[in-house]
Formats: sequence, structure tokens, C-alpha cells
Amino acid sequence: MQRVFFVIAALGGLLAVVFGAFGAHALRQVLTIEQLMIWEKGVQYQFYHSLALLLCYLYLRSERSTYVRNAAICFVLGITCFSGSLYLLATDDFLHIPKLILGPITPIGGLFFIAGWGLLLVEGMKKGEGKI
Repeated sequence: MQRVFFVIAALGGLLAVVFGAFGAHALRQVLTIEQLMIWEKGVQYQFYHSLALLLCYLYLRSERSTYVRNAAICFVLGITCFSGSLYLLATDDFLHIPKLILGPITPIGGLFFIAGWGLLLVEGMKKGEGKI
């Protein structure tokens, strides 16, 4: 499972760069300023959490932790729900996906991000040798 986190983190980072460039160059001509800001927020959070996922992978290479493994899963789900829904919302004029469907998905992704960071906090606060 650890290797999967590494691959997803690398893919997430790669796609964040691609989506960022796509938004800055191709979509700049067709989206409103507000839509571009939504797109960029998706890229930003995808990048942050791809890096967080990479850090989870690195931690799991040397330590066994259900908390960190579950945090990594939360980050993957968060990227998918939060960033994915923002990309779809920003391009809604072309895709015509009802906002009623996409609207609730974004905060669910945010909750996954919060849960992931919370799980990392729990791991960091565990008592034991070499721990706080």
C-alpha cells in the first residue's frame, strides 16, 4: 500500500503542475476571473496534499502507523473530492454538471483534508520512545 501512496503523490504533483499550466494558459481565455480563482484553489490544495501524501509515504517507509496510513487515504480522497469538484465547478459552463451535485462534494473533500491532518496530529502526539 505504501508504494501506491508514492505513485499517487507523484501523479498528484504532476497533475497539479499540468492543471496549473492549463489554467494559466488555455483556460485563461475562456473562464471568468472567479472561475479561474476556483480552478487555482483546486490546484493549490492538490499540490499541498500531494506533498503531504509524499511525506506520509516517507514516514511509512520507516514506521508502521495506522494513523499515518489512514491520513494518506484521507489526503487521496480529499484531493479527489475537493480539488476534483473545484475543477468541475470552474468549468461548469462547458460541462453543465449541476452545482447541486458538485456543491456538497467540495466540503466533503475539505473534511477529508482535516481528518488527514488530525490523524497526523494524533500520530505525532502518541506517547512512546522518541515521541512527544
